[in-house]
Amino acid sequence: MIMDGGIADDGDIDEVARLRLGSGLLNRRSFLLGSAVGLGALGLAGCATSGGMSRAEAAKVYGPMPDEKFPIPAVDVSKIDPKYYRRTVRYDTKEAAGTIIIDPGHYYVYRIEGDGNATRYGANVGRSGFLWSGEAYVGRKAEWPIWTPPKEMIQRQPEAGKYAGGMPPGLDNPLGARTLYLYQNGVYTLYTIYSTRIAQSIGTGVSSGCTGLLTQDMIQLYSRTPVGTKVVVLPA
Repeated sequence: MIMDGGIADDGDIDEVARLRLGSGLLNRRSFLLGSAVGLGALGLAGCATSGGMSRAEAAKVYGPMPDEKFPIPAVDVSKIDPKYYRRTVRYDTKEAAGTIIIDPGHYYVYRIEGDGNATRYGANVGRSGFLWSGEAYVGRKAEWPIWTPPKEMIQRQPEAGKYAGGMPPGLDNPLGARTLYLYQNGVYTLYTIYSTRIAQSIGTGVSSGCTGLLTQDMIQLYSRTPVGTKVVVLPA
């Protein structure tokens, strides 16, 4: 397991991050992460309960986190469709409690709680051509990891070369405050679940296969997700 400042050799950044890299602000992302692995499709269904968090409640849930290693600012919740605010929903599945289910077709991530319930988070997902489905597991975790662009990315985007030795942790690091690395059969797939501060990315397809949650949501999910946790990615 890599914790606090772990080094990750990760892939592409998205168009937004590419522009920010060019301006000196390598801000978040959907960097990644190349070649989709062929995974078998699975089918599970979730259904939401009525109601949900108000914008005023969301402002509290997604408020600042000043005690973090790098203090995290509040999310501008006005930039997020309220349907993507964190909430508890009914979810019918045979998966065990603790399992993470990613639903890229609807831009949601679920953590199964048992008794027919799940915690649901709004997410950004892979853009067209980079979606995948199947099973994986959390092979390692990192808090405030270092980000290292691969050689292939540096060749395509020479401006990333200054981070060839690793980009230090911080608010502008593409890996964010917390990262879950997805594995299959002991091998890192190059896919992650990561934290983003870009509110307007939630509910969009922006990455090369990774899944992003708002930082406040990701910190909660991370704290409840041990290494070895099963992850199911549904067909889009």
